[in-house]
Amino acid sequence: MDDQGRKGVATTLSGAELAKEVARRLAVEYPGDERQLCALKHKNAYELLVATILSAQCTDERVNQVTPMVFEEYPDPASLAEANPEHLEELIRPTGFYHAKAANLIGMASTVVERFAGNIPSRMDDLVTLPGVGRKTANVVLGVVFGQPGLPVDTHVARVSQRIGLTTEKNPDKIESDLVAVLPPEELASFSLRLILHGRNVCKARKPLCERCVLSDICSYVRRSTSL
Repeated sequence: MDDQGRKGVATTLSGAELAKEVARRLAVEYPGDERQLCALKHKNAYELLVATILSAQCTDERVNQVTPMVFEEYPDPASLAEANPEHLEELIRPTGFYHAKAANLIGMASTVVERFAGNIPSRMDDLVTLPGVGRKTANVVLGVVFGQPGLPVDTHVARVSQRIGLTTEKNPDKIESDLVAVLPPEELASFSLRLILHGRNVCKARKPLCERCVLSDICSYVRRSTSL
């Protein structure tokens, strides 16, 4: 942290100006496009959708250890729709909540086969009708695979955006609305993924590493902490 950040004399920005500056700095800190920034290993929309469903309450690293076996046995929605539930549960057991996740995966695949001719839909309204798929999961697929505006809000995105001062909301849908309002559509997906990386590496839940943060001089959390 530079002298300005150490003294707590943070630059005051608001709204779109703050979002733009945060986006610019994080893009330098975490370069790459959406596919490169996404920690879940995948080759297509189907694989990313499966991986994202499995990532609930589980680390991306653990999911990446499990998905190769899943994709080898079930390479497409048609094969997954016919999966034996007990066998699928054993494959995905390390990701936790495997009973519910297996049911959601089979239900998702069956719906994709029955309603979308085996193709993962590319519209939010369609994606959220699939078992196990909410706005966060749908936004991941839309932004990373289909190149559409999508800003998934997980715990990292919520925490970091609140600390920086981009939102005061706690509800993920409202946080998404606040961020969408101040960011260009084409930056939504990459911005979310960079917030996730920043939350994991620097702006950690228990003890944020503010002395290492590239946002320290424009961050509301730092400003509040240094004023105490």
